[in-house]
Amino acid sequence: MAVYHSEIQVRTRGKGTFEITDQARNALRESGFSNGTVTVFCQHTSCSLVLMENADPSARHDLEGFMDRLVPDNNPHFTHTYEGPDDMPSHIKMALTRSSETIPFANTSLLLGTWQGLFLWEHRTASHNRSLIITVVGE
Repeated sequence: MAVYHSEIQVRTRGKGTFEITDQARNALRESGFSNGTVTVFCQHTSCSLVLMENADPSARHDLEGFMDRLVPDNNPHFTHTYEGPDDMPSHIKMALTRSSETIPFANTSLLLGTWQGLFLWEHRTASHNRSLIITVVGE
């Protein structure tokens, strides 16, 4: 098995999910591999990755709303608020979700389900540039 690495930048527009499935496909294509796994790793502690439905945006909006109710901004019990009222809630949301996702591929195609997409989930209110490392292991 061989390994291919690439890095992508994703500019977010504040809280929400941003589909990055095509960037993972591009890295797979650039690797030249036919079979193996693609791992995407997020190098930040206030955003995360999630596999989610990509057909109907209301599914993602419901997930985002649920998480905001579970871990609201401006919680008076948080002391880590150096970067604002969404600072600690963003770290908690990241810890409750994932900082990496691994997707198998065969015959040069990601083996995602019909309605699955890979998303960067921004937990901060402000826009950010996010760095993601994509590692393709395969043959």
